Amino acid sequence: MSRPLAGPQGLLRTLNGRAILEALARSGPQTRSELMSTTGLSRTAVTQVLRMLENAGAVAPAGVDRDTRGPAAGRFALHPRLGFAVAVHVDHHAAHVVLVDATGVVRAAEHAPFVEAENRVAHIVALVEKCRRSVKAAKGAVHLAVVGVPGIVTADGGIRDDLGPDGGAFRAALSAALDCPVRIENDVNLAALAELTSGEGGALSSFALLLLDDGLGAGIVIDGALHRGFSGVAGEVMYLPQTPIPIGAPLVGDAVVGDLALGVGRDAEATLADHLEAAVVGNEAAIQIVSELARRIVLVAGSVGLVLDPEAFILSGQAAHPALVAAIERIAGEYEAQLSLRFLVSSFGPEASLVGAIDEAAAALRGELFTRILTPAPKGGR
Repeated sequence: MSRPLAGPQGLLRTLNGRAILEALARSGPQTRSELMSTTGLSRTAVTQVLRMLENAGAVAPAGVDRDTRGPAAGRFALHPRLGFAVAVHVDHHAAHVVLVDATGVVRAAEHAPFVEAENRVAHIVALVEKCRRSVKAAKGAVHLAVVGVPGIVTADGGIRDDLGPDGGAFRAALSAALDCPVRIENDVNLAALAELTSGEGGALSSFALLLLDDGLGAGIVIDGALHRGFSGVAGEVMYLPQTPIPIGAPLVGDAVVGDLALGVGRDAEATLADHLEAAVVGNEAAIQIVSELARRIVLVAGSVGLVLDPEAFILSGQAAHPALVAAIERIAGEYEAQLSLRFLVSSFGPEASLVGAIDEAAAALRGELFTRILTPAPKGGR
């Protein structure tokens, strides 16, 4: 026979409060009866906890349910002024900023390219302020930010990119400017987390996401958890050795695409997107470029596969373009006898990194808010 749950009433109220807050964050406004069904709590417990949360400014009435039989029942929702988190995706050209609430709903979004020599921190802060001005409930504070960036991110939030390690300077400056904690994450890792949470990776125990943008990066998930590596280097696959490419030379990227274009008589200044579209309509030179890039990506996948043996590889960014996906699958088929590789296409395309930042920001916001709401204030001394 199981023993009944026993313990301090404060602890039980905290557990019940978190259950109700999570249910409202996950499913939106609910009646008492719906919360009873969702959480398994009694009507008395739900009523008591809702009263406590309403007094704390955590929940608020949210209309009346007139769709079910019987008397109309009031709904409750998370208070609209609990505050926001900021999700940011920074690439080499621009910043995309999203204001998100605790339910994960995007309240505002802004995107703008960097001006040459512009301060990245000032640029991001300006976009955040523009988002806040566009939201009616913008009086709510910004509690935290999650920022996805290209490059290696160390455990202490430092960034190592083409300019070298920054020692956490970017994170510290942005945190000071926004007046809130800032978490820096590698953009490909965020894309992998997006797939793990609500995309193609949700049904897989392990996978490697291959994201092609200015370069090629991998986000590695093992046993349902993101693998960052000891120093944040896990997934830096763009420099894996491939014959006859010199060791240390990038396998893909803008410069590589330009060189391949010169070799087949196409415009070296054209973008990869231009070549992909030309391949779709049958341009032979563009098809050669796409095939060579696909061959290199397949060899990267083969190298990763031999070491980690993931269930599948998820193609993201420009690697998810239909022309490149078809070429990758065709070339992978040529290696089928030696090594079987399974490829899937990202659920989010070029937005995967931003989706991951939004998911992580909303989850972190819920954790921060719910802990603050449910943690009793210390008793004052004499």
